[in-house]
Amino acid sequence: MSSGRKWRWIFLFPPATWLAHYHRAWLRSDVIAGITLAAYALPVSLAYATLAGLPPQIGIYGYMLGGIGYALLGSSRQLAVGPTSAISLMIAATVGALAGGDAAKYAQIASLAACAVALLCLIAWLFKLSVLVRLVSDSILVGFKAGAGLTMMMSQLPSLFGVAGGGHNFFDRAIKLAGQLGGTNWLVLAIGSIALLLLLVGERRLPGRPVGLTIVALSIVVATLLGLPSLGVPVTGKIPEGLPAIGLPSFGLLEPDELFPLAAGCVLLAYIEGVSAARSFAAKHGYALDVRQEFLGLGAANLITAFGHGYPVAGGLSQSAVNDNAGARTPLALVICSTTLALCLLFFTGALTNLPKTVLAAIVFAAVYRLVDIRALLRMWQVSRIDFYAAAIALVSVLLLGILQGVLLAAIASIVLLLARASRPNVAFLGRLPGTGRYSDGARHEGVEPLVGIIAFRPEASLLYINAETILETVSDALLKSSDIRLVVCDLSASPYIDLAGARMLRDLHDKLASVHIAFCIVGAHAQLRDLLRAEGLAEKTDSATWLRSVDSVLGESKQSSDPRSEDPAGVLATRL
Repeated sequence: MSSGRKWRWIFLFPPATWLAHYHRAWLRSDVIAGITLAAYALPVSLAYATLAGLPPQIGIYGYMLGGIGYALLGSSRQLAVGPTSAISLMIAATVGALAGGDAAKYAQIASLAACAVALLCLIAWLFKLSVLVRLVSDSILVGFKAGAGLTMMMSQLPSLFGVAGGGHNFFDRAIKLAGQLGGTNWLVLAIGSIALLLLLVGERRLPGRPVGLTIVALSIVVATLLGLPSLGVPVTGKIPEGLPAIGLPSFGLLEPDELFPLAAGCVLLAYIEGVSAARSFAAKHGYALDVRQEFLGLGAANLITAFGHGYPVAGGLSQSAVNDNAGARTPLALVICSTTLALCLLFFTGALTNLPKTVLAAIVFAAVYRLVDIRALLRMWQVSRIDFYAAAIALVSVLLLGILQGVLLAAIASIVLLLARASRPNVAFLGRLPGTGRYSDGARHEGVEPLVGIIAFRPEASLLYINAETILETVSDALLKSSDIRLVVCDLSASPYIDLAGARMLRDLHDKLASVHIAFCIVGAHAQLRDLLRAEGLAEKTDSATWLRSVDSVLGESKQSSDPRSEDPAGVLATRL
């Protein structure tokens, strides 16, 4: 094997890098961080598994196995992988309809979804699809997270009030909950409210401490001593002891067109959330994050979780922050966390029997309320209405359609938003800055001297099929509002790319101007632009010598601006009309 290929394979296996440079002094920090992360993960994983409609121990399997998988192939040193709130709710909203009320099939489909996520991650890695995630804008994510947070909180309110709940979307759940409030179990509501209050206070007063685990332990003690299960307080019940049985997921349960939309939604959510969190920690600690390698890390985490009969997992900001704040230096902390959770499954599951479900609902509620970022939405309303509308589309789509359909619609909305912005670029009509040879947008700078008998415009975007007509219409409107125009100058210095439609638009503009005896020239064209302009025959229609020149060199000094023909030492006006 050549040395180059050897190093390439080492690069694909991150532990070969960080283990080779591991310092003995880091071990204590990684051990503490791993145990702390396990203390955080235990109650959260139970809550998220319940949110997903699965047995509580399935959530622990996700953290335990997902962490090991990510530690093998992930490139982040602080990212913690496990069940997340959004994916848990997506599983609950989608798998139920596919399973047809069969609990065993429900769990099998959830594991199969994790296997499909791993396969899609491998495909995404092979085809370098990390670039596609950039199409999902930050504004879309703000709206999506707000919608997901509201949906998850609404899904937990029935457990907090001790009623049955139900419904298919946010508004349907809200209506059904309102109709059931008369049957509120006040003891359940009191326990859940106290747990939620303690969680929120502990989060502010005791950051980085295992507040959730402490509250879980206290609630179990109180429920056992007071006999709360006999008083009608729902509890988790007996959780099976021991490690998960390793085996292949049950294939053939679903058709690809049923399975892969769910898996694609999970991949999109998991990758965006995981990479966003991983990038922040990589920047904080000064190391490079390989965003393409993250597909392999996420895929390995889901593949091992699928073999352990878990459901899709992802890297999350909240658990990663716990891991980082506890001092994690390398992914060894994830291995320590997995070992700690394995010991809990072997020896301590019996202690979780009397854990009130309303406490788990409070844990989910406390974990997701921060997703509703009202401040960010208000800022978008003040700064950029189009970004606010994009966020609003994502928010409403999640509330109406659910997490899976919402995230897919949010991705489509990102692409549509990108195209909408590109289709209406700013076209700057230039004037001379007084006392200089520079030209600038007359609409954005006061005191710009207008050009007499000349229109000089600068499209501030690439000239593409989606905006060519808009640019042509904008210039045509400017011509209609002007009189005695002898020369039109197109400055392409702000246009990095041009396609065939853009080149044809310039040719059509030349022909339109030629029909009314107005000269046309192009300046500031980069190399690729010049090649395409020649291919479209514009070298025969305009003076290609001006393509490399600037607006100032073509129009001349300011003292000559009153007479366009005197500004033409290079024969700009001698275009072939």
